[in-house]
Amino acid sequence: MTAFFERPGPRWFNIPAHRPFADDLARGLYEALSPFGPEALSDALVLTPTRRGARAVADAFVRAADGRAVLPPQMRPLGDLEAGEPPFEPGDLALDLPAAIDPLRRRFELTRLVAENWSLLPGRELTASSALELADALGGFLDSLQIEEVEAGEKLAGLVEADLAEHWRVSRDFLETALVAWPKRLEALGVVDVSERRVRLLRRLAEVWTAKPPQGVLVAAGSTGTAPATADLLAVIAAAPRGAVVVPGLDDSLAEAAWREVDEQHPQGALRRLLARSRIDRGEVEVWPASLAHRAQGRWRRRVVNEALRPPRATADWLHAIERLRAEAESDGIDPVAEGLAGLSLASARSEEEAATVAALLLREALETPDKTAALVTPDQVLARRVVAKLGRWGIVPDSSAGESLAGCPCGVLAGLAARALVDPLAPVTLLALLKHPYVRLGFEPAELARQRNVLERFALRGPRPWSWSMVGARLRAKGHAGLPLVERLESVLAAPPDAGGVADLARAVTAVMEALAADAHGRTGELWSGHGGEAMSRLLAGLIHETHGLPEVSARGFADLLSRLMQGETVRTGGATHPRLRILGAIEARLVRADRLVVAGLEEGVWPRGAPLDPFLSRPMRQTLGLPPPERRVGLAAHDFAQAACAPEVILLHAERREGQPAVKSRWLWRLETLARGAGVEIAGHAEALAWARSLDAPDVYEPVSRPAPCPPLEARPRELFVTRVETLTRDPYAVWARDILGLRLMDRPDEPVEARARGTAIHAAFERLALDHPGDLPPNAAAIFEALYVEELEKAGMPREALARESALAREAAAWVAELEARRRADGRAIHVEKTGKLPIRVDGHEVVLGAKADRIEADPQGYGHILDYKTGRAPSQKVVDAGFSPQLTLTAAILAHGGFADIGRLTPGELVYLEVTGRKPAGREEVRASVDESAEAAERALDGARRLLARYFQPDQAYVSRTAPQFVKTYASDYDHLARVFEWSTSGEEGEA
Repeated sequence: MTAFFERPGPRWFNIPAHRPFADDLARGLYEALSPFGPEALSDALVLTPTRRGARAVADAFVRAADGRAVLPPQMRPLGDLEAGEPPFEPGDLALDLPAAIDPLRRRFELTRLVAENWSLLPGRELTASSALELADALGGFLDSLQIEEVEAGEKLAGLVEADLAEHWRVSRDFLETALVAWPKRLEALGVVDVSERRVRLLRRLAEVWTAKPPQGVLVAAGSTGTAPATADLLAVIAAAPRGAVVVPGLDDSLAEAAWREVDEQHPQGALRRLLARSRIDRGEVEVWPASLAHRAQGRWRRRVVNEALRPPRATADWLHAIERLRAEAESDGIDPVAEGLAGLSLASARSEEEAATVAALLLREALETPDKTAALVTPDQVLARRVVAKLGRWGIVPDSSAGESLAGCPCGVLAGLAARALVDPLAPVTLLALLKHPYVRLGFEPAELARQRNVLERFALRGPRPWSWSMVGARLRAKGHAGLPLVERLESVLAAPPDAGGVADLARAVTAVMEALAADAHGRTGELWSGHGGEAMSRLLAGLIHETHGLPEVSARGFADLLSRLMQGETVRTGGATHPRLRILGAIEARLVRADRLVVAGLEEGVWPRGAPLDPFLSRPMRQTLGLPPPERRVGLAAHDFAQAACAPEVILLHAERREGQPAVKSRWLWRLETLARGAGVEIAGHAEALAWARSLDAPDVYEPVSRPAPCPPLEARPRELFVTRVETLTRDPYAVWARDILGLRLMDRPDEPVEARARGTAIHAAFERLALDHPGDLPPNAAAIFEALYVEELEKAGMPREALARESALAREAAAWVAELEARRRADGRAIHVEKTGKLPIRVDGHEVVLGAKADRIEADPQGYGHILDYKTGRAPSQKVVDAGFSPQLTLTAAILAHGGFADIGRLTPGELVYLEVTGRKPAGREEVRASVDESAEAAERALDGARRLLARYFQPDQAYVSRTAPQFVKTYASDYDHLARVFEWSTSGEEGEA
């Protein structure tokens, strides 16, 4: 094992994709160096792509030593350099290098640069959010130049040809200005970009090690050398006296013709570029010694995956490739495709939520086996966080690299709510979210805060939203809760900032609001700024306060959007105890880390691989001219990481059929794998049991749809007084009468309840009533204007949103003209107008006395002794057919009560016309819908009264139940407040809708 360090360099090795990279690397080094004493191993230096990869290799050395005490090599990350950490800054290596600029400050500085040069980008509106968006794109462009070590200055001048769009000329001019201004700004600050500093360090390290090569063991492992500086450093390491480079998953079985076809999107693209830059032939790369003894294990999986991902132009030879594979395995008596797909399975979830549940269950199942390890590999951080949350139901905390978005941390949530509250402090949903946040105290003890919050929610914030603090107070006073201290405290804390101001001013305002909200009775802010989330939030707000001078002014709403965007881009790494056998990994980390069971998730186009990012500054040919890598390079790197993960012994490939409610397309690599398997006549195993677990996890053991509810209360509990609208409900939906009139259940309004329809109906009734009361006789000449003003005033009182009032005002003008003409015509004979009158009529039903009640919108008593009954509607009135069938007996029963003298203030009148007045303000602005004429109404009234007696008689039978929805044809037309309680959807879809 030691010979490979002693032979002449360069030394390039490969750990095949089907082998556990970290374990083989550690075992190889341990077996090679441990015979020479513990110092030989501890003096070695291992460079890994990331910090987490270094930790994985350190753990692998413990396993390689079989639990014995071991001093592992020094391990350093190539992709996450820190100042003052050997070997990157030994001696005077970085003595004259400026410090790296803080990433957050860099974003703000670039945003300021964009704002200062906005005149170069005509036709675009300048906002802080749009400036930040362009700054991020500019930062990506600068990073690409620095990583690829491209000097773009002179190339930019000839970048745009005459036939290109003006947009690209504007972009070129802006980039030329930025490339001059940005280095000057960095020099003034005494810092450099992180990418530039890293490239300089790697270059200097390569120079030092070339001039004076390290004499100890030096191994670079797991890197694909995508950056030129990294690739050149790997070549130096490979040529060192005892140096070696170990690459992950080089495909040594790919035919030479196919190898020449490898492009940017291919999994081997990065390794091909690395070897070409280092002038190493693929045949010179040896298999890592520790992987030789186990090379046959998993060999066919690696071959099948590599064949599936071969270059597109080489896929035409798939059938011949399958034949060659089978010829190779003929002596072993196996089908290499079936052998390669053994241990690999596919699960297709319906949605992201189900995919997260399936992943959590598969990981949880693996932990049932002692010592078995499991890992989720996905580039989708949202999915990773969902899986972490799902695992929490079993008390399992995985070692996750996904972290948590700052916007999802308690402190970040409070900041976002505070910013939105400054935009609209009386938005009920935002206000309630603030009051229920665990950090909020507002100077109260928790119990007192909860009491006052409940009062405020119940009596002021539910229903139509209040538009002022005085309206909140009025609602509370109406319910006997005047002078609630919480309201005064909220009004003072959430005082609205100016409509527009500097980003720093608004950041200070949000900070002050957060601290005022979190302050307890003693002025302490508790956990507000503590923990990882609190520290990250305080850094972000401090940066907004101190680093954003020069940015354009923003509105409070614009600042809330800007803050949300910034928080979404910040990831908080949380510590704490994690499960030792469970990991959640990003795609790059999975190169080095291997588990007994690997769940590979997020396999949808646009997720893995991600789509090529949009570049607002450069087109594809322009990038090529500058010498920048094409967007497809990222696809090739992602394909390599997928191939590495798919070669694990037990792999479950997981994808979702829908994402964000839209159909999702399987990842191209999944399509290729399935196509190859079908061509070979082999089926990839499914995971039906995991899907069944997920779908039954929160479902009952046996699904038995609820039957239609039919409560049967005792006779003494049944109502003895019913208004005619309740009789109508009893006709259609007796269950609603049981819930409301017997149980006394009332629907609680939602916060910020949409009120357009209800406000319109309330306003129409009130406007008609006030017009009749204020002008009982002849109408004034300006009756239309009076009605319009009354209607709009009542809309405001009813809580109509301000933005809807403009539309309603136009409708009100049309409706008022129609109402004025209606009133003049109907009052012409001098009839008396009675509005909002209540009448009651006792009737006998099987020995029981029942009182029928009615509240009439309008009764007109004409000189001939007829009482015409009118009901106002802002929507469609019940049809003639529905009224004749007895399903809408409101007008006919009201007429019966009037005919029998039930309206004491009016007296006994012969029923006249029964009319619905449809008032919409549209074309036509109103309509009179007569449901019974003077000649028909008396008979219709008596018929309705007899029908009511018969209906009520049924419900005085002890065995008569209050069944849900006895008239299901009206389910869509007449929604009930109690449908959810009756579980109408469940029983109506189980075949019972025809039963009564």
